[in-house]
Amino acid sequence: MNIINDFLQGRTIYAYEALGAHIMHEGGVRYTTYAPNAKNIRLICNGERYQMDRDDRGVWEIHLKNSREGDIYKYAIENSSGEVHDRADPFAFYSEVRPKNASIVFDIDKHTWADGEWMKTRTKNFEKPMNIYEVQFGSWKIKPDTDEDHRFYNYDEMAELLIPYVKEMGYTHIELMPMTEYPFDGSWGYQVSGYYSATSRYGSPDGLMRFIDTAHRNGIGIILDFVPVHFVRDFYALHIYDGGFLFESDYEDQRYSEWNTALFDYSKPHVLSFVKSAINFWCEKFHIDGLRYDAVACLLYRYGRKEEALNDSGIWFLKNTNFEISQAHPDVMLFAEDSTNYPKVTAPVQFGGLGFDYKWDLGFMNDTINYIKTPAYDRRYHHNKMNFSMTYFYNDLYILPYSHDEVVHGKKTMLDKVFGMQNEQMATIRALYAFQIAHPGKKLNFMGNEIGEYMEWRPYKELGWNLLSYPLHDSLHEFIKTLNHIYLETPALYAGDYNPANFRWCDADNSNQSIYSFVRSDSSGNEVYCVFNFSGVTQNYYLRVRDMRTYDEILNSDRDIYSGSNLINGRRTPYGGRIALKLAPFSAHFFKAI
Repeated sequence: MNIINDFLQGRTIYAYEALGAHIMHEGGVRYTTYAPNAKNIRLICNGERYQMDRDDRGVWEIHLKNSREGDIYKYAIENSSGEVHDRADPFAFYSEVRPKNASIVFDIDKHTWADGEWMKTRTKNFEKPMNIYEVQFGSWKIKPDTDEDHRFYNYDEMAELLIPYVKEMGYTHIELMPMTEYPFDGSWGYQVSGYYSATSRYGSPDGLMRFIDTAHRNGIGIILDFVPVHFVRDFYALHIYDGGFLFESDYEDQRYSEWNTALFDYSKPHVLSFVKSAINFWCEKFHIDGLRYDAVACLLYRYGRKEEALNDSGIWFLKNTNFEISQAHPDVMLFAEDSTNYPKVTAPVQFGGLGFDYKWDLGFMNDTINYIKTPAYDRRYHHNKMNFSMTYFYNDLYILPYSHDEVVHGKKTMLDKVFGMQNEQMATIRALYAFQIAHPGKKLNFMGNEIGEYMEWRPYKELGWNLLSYPLHDSLHEFIKTLNHIYLETPALYAGDYNPANFRWCDADNSNQSIYSFVRSDSSGNEVYCVFNFSGVTQNYYLRVRDMRTYDEILNSDRDIYSGSNLINGRRTPYGGRIALKLAPFSAHFFKAI
């Protein structure tokens, strides 16, 4: 089949196989770009200019016999007015390190993968534990005593630092904030210039492949944050690429976003092919295990606001792309970061849904954060903020996120949001993270949440690892590690996430005590009872249980090793169908029958 014809008709997820710079078996490099509005194009390769040939579809091509991997190139595109602008290749596999912006010829297939066992056995994790550690690659750790341009660890160095840490802490996946090429560090990767180019800040694309390979061989999945809504307006990239509005709308009022970026126009078939091929590219060439689509609301509604008209072309993009990617990669997960109540986000496309596997539960995130901001003595009046999520939970397949968005722009860090003195904040945040782990749904936390950051995340500074020299922060770190491993080792906490039969409230409406309790179970009938005291006082509490066996307290967030008061329940035997408990202020407790 002719990939370029399919590209022009919106029917391919393999556009990168035909467009871009490809090293040829017979020698040299073939350069191909789609630029129907261009008057003329010359390839600039290593400073020399070469005339390209145009066909009647607007495809420009040249086979340069003396070109090879590592060559630096651009397209000098002359528009209809006779102006000439140098452009990076929209399909480049590798780019110069910013602030330079030329493309680099790269053999995208040269890495020899060693993750075959992982690839054979990976799934979408519906019945498996999934606890995601969200990472901004350049600020997790920064090289000491280096200048601004040399502060980043490269892909191989990060493999040695980050992957063992994630494994030790008990996370199952790393979600990388956008790794597609971008010009401005301060955009965090959300203003993309190269959709097929792994950012060169941290090394070459095969370095990222080695990082992912290493993660897989250590049992860690990799999720990529992906930006399908908009792209950077820097003039060397996609914006007005060939002198016309090739990727963006022909209508000015539909062309630009609130972030001063250009919006993809999915009513144009080649744009559909361009972006869905980029998604497939990361699955095929980088063995990505999942993609999180940023700002899905903007694809569902004009301007991302549900009071505006539906964005029909954006909805078609989501359905068309998710269906094709799921057909090609049935074990790759697709996540929607969607702030709306649009229906059937995680229903299959063939049943009228959008075809995502998971949706971020931003309602859970907002409600629980607002709850911990509330003074303990007032929480009885806001009790439903912690239980409301279960009233709609089974409408979609949800993931529970405390992401980077919650620790920037003056919102304060997760710990600093909590009302109270420092000891109360620490106790409350331990209880909150235990509530997140116990609640049905997969989990996500941004780097730094686990060490109790007080400083908002800044992409130019590394995390405050020095905090671990303070007992309160070190004990929180230890608590998170223990909590994560309990989650991994307890199927009742994950295997029945999306089955209503595997969750039951024991006490949902105890607003006077600010106590919540529920039971999680797995398909074998194993149960874990979860109890939370969000009040500021010690409470006597009777937990109703169904089984008359003895129960072990497998988690108590008030233990002294977590900087608690060490009010321990330990092993308890029911009397009259109830277990008598004493709950410390701001505490979480898990009980399992023995």
